[in-house]
Amino acid sequence: LPQRTLSVDGTGTAFLTPDIAYVYIGVHTEKLTAAEAVDENNSQTQTVIDALTKAGVDAKDIRTTNFSIWPMDKYDPLTGTATGEKTYAVDNTVYVTVRDLEGLGDLLDTVIQAGANTVQSIQFDVADKDAALKDARADAVKDASTKAGELATAAGVELGELQSVTYTSAPTYPIFDGRGGGGGAAEAASVPIQPGQLTFTVTVNVTYAIK
Repeated sequence: LPQRTLSVDGTGTAFLTPDIAYVYIGVHTEKLTAAEAVDENNSQTQTVIDALTKAGVDAKDIRTTNFSIWPMDKYDPLTGTATGEKTYAVDNTVYVTVRDLEGLGDLLDTVIQAGANTVQSIQFDVADKDAALKDARADAVKDASTKAGELATAAGVELGELQSVTYTSAPTYPIFDGRGGGGGAAEAASVPIQPGQLTFTVTVNVTYAIK
């Protein structure tokens, strides 16, 4: 006869304060010709990258993730019909790792003033979370073991040897999405950023033989 088993999931949770952030920063340009759009975008993007490095971001933490050019039809603002003319749009986006969260608001303000006009998907993380997740995994195994014992008692059976343990990880990240605009007064305050707290949840599945 096939061996009878009992399988349960257990969870463990770690609550951590973020110390690193990832953000997409870009420059969007529209001009009458593709060449003009590329030239202006290249210049503006380089200014933004220079501002990032001057603000203390390491070059290895700046990675280009998108460069695109596409034509767009021009429309008559009164009739809404296409005029037959085109403009050309260029996007250049870099993925930036920010390791100084206290200065993130000032950094965003700096790059916006430097010419960045798209700021998207700020995602917070913890650079070194191994120790905290180790404790969470141990809690998950204890949770699963407790549940298995309770279920066995409720079912009127006795647990045998542990057959298997399967671990999965499902961390969750709060995300701030937004777009920054250029301009503003010279004395404008830095962008307000609130990292909050991250919750990391780990799950294990344990299987016991049933006597």
